[in-house]
Amino acid sequence: MKPVLALFVFIDACGWQIIKDDPFVRNVAPYRRRLRSVFGYSSACIPSILSGRYPNETRNWSYFVYDPTNSPFRSLRWLRWLPAAMTSRRRVRNVLSSWAKRKLKFKGYFDLYNMPFKEIALYDFTEKKSPLKPGGMNCGPNIFDWLQQRSIPYHVSEPSRGEEGNLEALMRDLEQESIDFAFLYWPELDGLMHRVGNDSSEVPKKLRNYEERIGRLLGCAREHYQDIRLYVFSDHGMANCDQHINLRAKIDALGLKLHKDYAVVYDSTMARFWFFNTAARKKITHCLRKVRCGQILSDAELTDLGTLFPDRYFGELIFLMDEGTLIVPSHMGERPIRAMHGYHPDAPHSYASLLTNRPNVPAGINAIPDMYRLMTVEADAAHTANRSPGATDGMAPLAARPPSAAPVQASVANTLEPQAMPAVSPAGIKSTAAPR
Repeated sequence: MKPVLALFVFIDACGWQIIKDDPFVRNVAPYRRRLRSVFGYSSACIPSILSGRYPNETRNWSYFVYDPTNSPFRSLRWLRWLPAAMTSRRRVRNVLSSWAKRKLKFKGYFDLYNMPFKEIALYDFTEKKSPLKPGGMNCGPNIFDWLQQRSIPYHVSEPSRGEEGNLEALMRDLEQESIDFAFLYWPELDGLMHRVGNDSSEVPKKLRNYEERIGRLLGCAREHYQDIRLYVFSDHGMANCDQHINLRAKIDALGLKLHKDYAVVYDSTMARFWFFNTAARKKITHCLRKVRCGQILSDAELTDLGTLFPDRYFGELIFLMDEGTLIVPSHMGERPIRAMHGYHPDAPHSYASLLTNRPNVPAGINAIPDMYRLMTVEADAAHTANRSPGATDGMAPLAARPPSAAPVQASVANTLEPQAMPAVSPAGIKSTAAPR
């Protein structure tokens, strides 16, 4: 039996508003904290968690950017000849996305979404590598580079295995006592809430399913590790979308020519513009200022959010919708979905969560990039203890983050709720919720 396991369970979209009044894993992770998210989608949040840096440092932010020179999609131009009745169907897009990912040898997450095939050769895709692998960032190292450099044995999920497959793979490693650090990634809650919303009865049902899995995982871990340092956390929350806006129609009505006067990517909750002349900039800016359910983000705001790029690679103007408003149609989808994330990090449903069995988590863990520091500390502590049995007490202090590594942030009040909770049995966690 090994002394210590650093166990990090990442549940995509399990935000603070989702779990704050739910008994989710309270009996095994009673200490709960709200975390500020990062502005952007999972393409921004996950790299920030894994690197401890913000998008303007990692250059991992939004997926599609206007970049005709470096576009990898020239070989896909023939797709423009497929009938729209076919390519507008989500299942067809999924098949084409899988085929294109193999053809282009992309290693990270990839989806063609609703990008028009007649224009796709003008755009680049920014996540060609997997952030879950060493060397997977667009700029700088991640936690897996750090672990590899220090020869710390670890386990990380492989998205293609699915949630249950990744759980089983981790339990096999635990049974072999071959690792000191584990990063388990479960993304299904995110997809579920996109479809049904954050207030559906399907959400607590999914949480009960996660509790059962975590119970199995801990039961296995306790047979092989004396001290299990458990952290269950997320990257963002999820907001129901009760208002839709056809922003594209408003811009099209200005009489400007796309890709001659301007370029744009309509994400689900923001629009990113590039301008090719002053007149286009003025017309579009004036139009957007009249849209009451959103705002143009200033350079000062983007700097505070860690998403100002001096070369404007991800867009010269960023227009962000208010929480609960969805751009429809967009380059992410032709039709509405029930809920979305990617709003301002200070919007109520944007906050992520951190749940743990460790009562002494430092107060400095306030935002999702801070999870990187927490992971390095716990991985180092587990590795040290496992090499020198007996040295398992306490947590090493977090090293101060270099001032240049973080954007200026407004202070955020965090909720910490240490509670004495009953121990879970190895057979799993017993749910108090009625089955649905």
